[in-house]
Amino acid sequence: MTARRLAATVAAAGALVGTVALPASAAGHAPRAHRQDVVISNVHLGSEGRDHRANRAVNQEWVAITNTSRQNVNLSGWTLSDRHGHTYTFRHFRLNGHATVRVHTGVGRDTRTDLFQDRHNQIWDRRDSATLRNERRHLVDTKSWNTNLRDDRGHHSGRR
Repeated sequence: MTARRLAATVAAAGALVGTVALPASAAGHAPRAHRQDVVISNVHLGSEGRDHRANRAVNQEWVAITNTSRQNVNLSGWTLSDRHGHTYTFRHFRLNGHATVRVHTGVGRDTRTDLFQDRHNQIWDRRDSATLRNERRHLVDTKSWNTNLRDDRGHHSGRR
């Protein structure tokens, strides 16, 4: 047997073993479930008192969005909406890794930790849901609640 033929036989045998071994090794590793890195982490409902339309009261209503990963996430073009179709679109905003931003309903000055929808009325009902979608309109997270889920601080634990 010549060296050339021997090399060709070894190469063919190696390719065959690699092809046969690939499914066996891949079968032992199930695909990892995709973990969502950006979530709706909390919702705070506003008060229903006489001044519920005052900007201070409207800004007590907010939804917290948390980036659970180490990587920054560009939220530009993402939307946050309620079940009635009120929609806030994130503009030129990057959420740092392991950071949270509160999206307030009222009027205010945007910062790294607080964004404002610039609305003059509360939008989140006592029985509602918040839906977060990415720039391609794919569902990222949703959280639903009703008054029975509120604790005495006005937060809710949310149901997915």
